[in-house]
Amino acid sequence: MRLVRFGSPGAERPGLLDGTDTLRDLSGHVDDIAGPTLAADARRRLAALDPASLPAVPGEPRLGPCVARPGKILGIGLNYRDHARETGAQAPTQPIVFSKAVSSVCGPDDDLLCPPGAVCLDWEVELAVVIGETARRVDESGALGYVAGYCVLDDVSERAWQKDHGGQFVKGKSHDTFCPLGPWLVTADAVPDPQALALWTELGGERVQDGTTADMIFPVAALISHLSRYMTLEPGDVIATGTPAGVGMGRQPPRYLRPRESLRLGVEGLGEQTHRVVADTRD
Repeated sequence: MRLVRFGSPGAERPGLLDGTDTLRDLSGHVDDIAGPTLAADARRRLAALDPASLPAVPGEPRLGPCVARPGKILGIGLNYRDHARETGAQAPTQPIVFSKAVSSVCGPDDDLLCPPGAVCLDWEVELAVVIGETARRVDESGALGYVAGYCVLDDVSERAWQKDHGGQFVKGKSHDTFCPLGPWLVTADAVPDPQALALWTELGGERVQDGTTADMIFPVAALISHLSRYMTLEPGDVIATGTPAGVGMGRQPPRYLRPRESLRLGVEGLGEQTHRVVADTRD
């Protein structure tokens, strides 16, 4: 299944895409695509529905983030071998874990806000894992059984804030719109191998990232097992699993996003995101 949320920001409704890419309204069956909807029993009930029996949504409404109100967003740093090489870092021996504020979540085609004072705004296409079952100290061998589905995530980062402003990565990872999710959540049964997916980014039409999840240092199952040793993972939690080489920070010289530029990125089988970078002029 491909689960979506559509409508204006803050008023999204749940839906799914059927086999003809028609958007269907699920609001008669679930309140939202969020924690309780993502459990295995709930997913089975949705899968049993006849899509043709669901109302078709007219027009082309905005798609919101494909998961509502994640309890936690956990990022993994330097988890691709080629990305570690481009930054000049040693490959980690344990996952490097950081968090992103849940207020950073936005839709897959929403504008990316460039904050005042931002000078090193960077892109990172990532495979995101959405948890469907409560996971606590799980073994790697069974860890994928706790996954509700997968989606595209752009781990937008302000590198100066991340590295030079003291504290931890979270400062550079958490501004509003720094976590686009979607366009849709593909349920785990439709992704046979999360370690065999191509992912890419284009900046102004130029391909700048072109990688594969096979290059992960710590695969999805290992990440779930590792994180569940230190905290309880709950339905709706999101894990951003790292990015391949080609980020702006790794280029020579570094190349960062500027207002009025456009970004396009995607993960094989999980859809694409498109963004325009705009200056954040809000009070």
